[in-house]
This record gives sequence, C-alpha cells and structure tokens, in this order.
Amino acid sequence: MNLTEFRSVPEILFGAGLARRLGDVLARRCKGRRVFVATDAGFHGTGLLRQPLDSLGEAGFTVTLFTGVVADPPTEVVQHAVRCCRDADCDVVLGVGGGSSMDVAKLVAALALTGQDISDAYGIDRLAGPRLPLMQMPTTAGTGSEATPVAIVTTGAQSKMGVVSPLLLCDIALLDPSLTLGLPAGVTAATGVDAMVHAVEAYTSRLRKNPLSDQAAREALRLLGRAIERACEDGADLHARSDMLLGAMLAGQAFANAPVAAVHALAYPVGALFHIPHGVSNALMLGPVLRFNAEAAARPYAELAALLIPNAIGSDTDRALALADYFEALITRLKLPVHLSDVGISAADLPTLAEQAMQQQRLLVNNPRTVELADALALYQRAY
Repeated sequence: MNLTEFRSVPEILFGAGLARRLGDVLARRCKGRRVFVATDAGFHGTGLLRQPLDSLGEAGFTVTLFTGVVADPPTEVVQHAVRCCRDADCDVVLGVGGGSSMDVAKLVAALALTGQDISDAYGIDRLAGPRLPLMQMPTTAGTGSEATPVAIVTTGAQSKMGVVSPLLLCDIALLDPSLTLGLPAGVTAATGVDAMVHAVEAYTSRLRKNPLSDQAAREALRLLGRAIERACEDGADLHARSDMLLGAMLAGQAFANAPVAAVHALAYPVGALFHIPHGVSNALMLGPVLRFNAEAAARPYAELAALLIPNAIGSDTDRALALADYFEALITRLKLPVHLSDVGISAADLPTLAEQAMQQQRLLVNNPRTVELADALALYQRAY
C-alpha cells in the first residue's frame, strides 16, 4: 500500500465576526505580545483592518503595522518587512490580506529569527528555521495561501521564485468572511476561479493525488461552484462569501498536498510577461487545458462535473468536455477576459509564452497528460 501524506495547518478558526475577537483568540494561544502585521495599503485603506487592530490593542498587544505589501511582492519588499519586524523585536507575525500579504508574512516569520538571506531560501526545504509564531487572516477567497507551505517572490522584471517548506504552514488560519464583504465583483471572480482551478488540478494531480486531497478538492469545488456567481452579484451576501472563503481554504489544502499542473504552468508566463492578475491568467488557460487533458483525465473530470453540472450525461469523456464547457460559460458570465487577445497579447507573443511555460517542469510533471513544447504552443493558440 502506498504511503499517503497530507500536511495542513494545525488549527483553523472560521466564522463571521472573528476579526472582532482576534485579540482574545491570540492572547489565549500566543506567549508573545508584540505582533507584526503584514498587509497592503489597499486593504488598509478600506478601514476593515480597524476592528482586528483595535481587538489586538484591547488584548494588550503592541502592533507593528507594515502596509508595504504589493501584488507579486519583490525581494526588496520582503527584505524591508523582515527588517521592520526585527527592529521592532516582534514575537508574533500576522498576515492580513490576499496571497501576497500572507506570503510576505510567511517569509517574515521564517527569516526574522535566523538572519538567513532570502536568496538562500528559494527552492524546496531550504529554510533554516526556526520561525516566529505565524497567523494568517485572508481577505480574499482565492489563493488559499493560509493553508499552503509556499511563498512566491518576484525576483526580476519577469521572473519569480518560490520558497517551499513546512515551516511556512501557519499555526492558525483565521477565516472571517466579514472581511471579504464588498470585495469588487472582478476581484471576486478572478480569485474565485483561481481557487476553483486549485481544486480541479489537485483532483487530477499525477504524482501526489490521494484520498485526503481528493476530499478537500471535491468539497472546495462544491462550495465555490454554488457561491461564486452569487458573491459576484451581491458583494454583501455573507452566506456566499462564507462558502467562497471556506472553499478557497479547502482548495489550498488540496493543492498544498497534490500540486497544481498545466493550467498554472501556462498561466504563470502570462502573468509574468504581461502583468495579468494570476486568477485572470488561470481563467484564460483553463478551458484549453481541460480539453487537452480530457482523454487522459476523463474519469476524474467526469466526477467533478457531477458536482457542478449534475445533469451532464454520456461517457466519461463527454462529461469531461461538459466540464470544460461549464467553465468557459462561467468565465464569460463572470465577465472575465476570454481570450489572450483580450488582454493585449499578440499572436507573435505565443512562441515566447510556450518556451517560458516549458520552464515550469515542477508543475508540468503533475499534469495528467504530458505537455511538450508543441502542445504548449497549441494551447496558447487555442486560448488566443
């Protein structure tokens, strides 16, 4: 019998209003009282950070607030955040925001104590440790970063590197759907599709798919599928926001253990070269990759189709193709870009994208069907 391994965060708290009780929650779990909070200026500007910050203050915590996180954070931002944490002698780290804020929080917690240079941490299991206590509070329902052992850093104009280590799994994931109320429809759609892609790719991951990751992926897709359009139509629908946030976390658990594959491998160059948001890049490549994989992954795709389109009929391949139809129609209804040409990419750019995608072998090895250079180019042409 093959060994099944499933890693996740040791504690998950979920419920509306959790942000108002944050100080009490952390006070009962943390010895330290000097908290470094990593977030971005945009979320700080919404005023939604006031409740958790006030709660921390009332519970006796001293807060060092870092609002310098930007999308796809570059090395310099991470280094600046680490210095701020050290200078304030913080003993707890809290990430509040989307994937970028949570990734910065992970790296601050991991690097602040040791003095290790971030350039020595890129890759798998290269963090020295130990780390500071780490808490994560997501404000978008997409990356699932609160449940993953990965942090992505922009290392150049068109390059990114990942740090992968169990040390990056937080101690507590704090899920308060109230913090996602009013998130713009476009952001809700893009991040929601990103989470759905995590679930789909984890469910068909070639090397590490297992019954536990499958269960998380299926429940994630069920929750996301029933909520994403409602959340986009009514940003104040707390039930839809709750389903989205929980679904994104479960999808994060799934792909943290059964890694993503060709959709992400082909989306990364689109984002890196043309600065397209990650969720949008995934949406652009999802349909073509699903159709490419349909024969090799007919059975698992058909099983997922049963969750989203229970009236789908026919063979496994028929239902796998129906799943591709479903996602293409959903992306259109969500008013996300449908073609690469819609985001300013030209036909002349496609060979470069294909070459860059082939550099993502750590992801492509997980795909249920082998992707060669000619296949990558054909997939971009189909998406164009």
